[in-house]
Amino acid sequence: QVQLVESGGGLVQAGDSLRLSCAVSGHTDSVGFVAWFRQAPGNEREFVSAITWIGASTYDAEFVEDRFTISKDSPANTVYLQMRTLKPEDTAVYYCAAGRSYGSDTGKLLRAGVGVNYWGKGTQVTVSS
Repeated sequence: QVQLVESGGGLVQAGDSLRLSCAVSGHTDSVGFVAWFRQAPGNEREFVSAITWIGASTYDAEFVEDRFTISKDSPANTVYLQMRTLKPEDTAVYYCAAGRSYGSDTGKLLRAGVGVNYWGKGTQVTVSS
């Protein structure tokens, strides 16, 4: 089993920045990637960004553009999502997710919403206008 614990959410104003953290523990040798998803009220959960556990290949949803950056601190088993120029439409519960390695198919699968084996409980991000 892999445990994922998110932190860093909160209430911010439009244009502000926020950094989310995901602490990864348990059987980390089975982890191929760690990703962020989000779910806004009334919407389906959607993929945001992912990073491979070995190496540092990254995958982003189209809406990320250059506003969000995913990174990791391997010794600390922590993955971050740095969010900049936040907009009210970024308001959502942000979930950390993990799964096995899918190699070059990782981005394609995650954008399709499949491939996740483990989920965190989520952290709320609210962006006021």
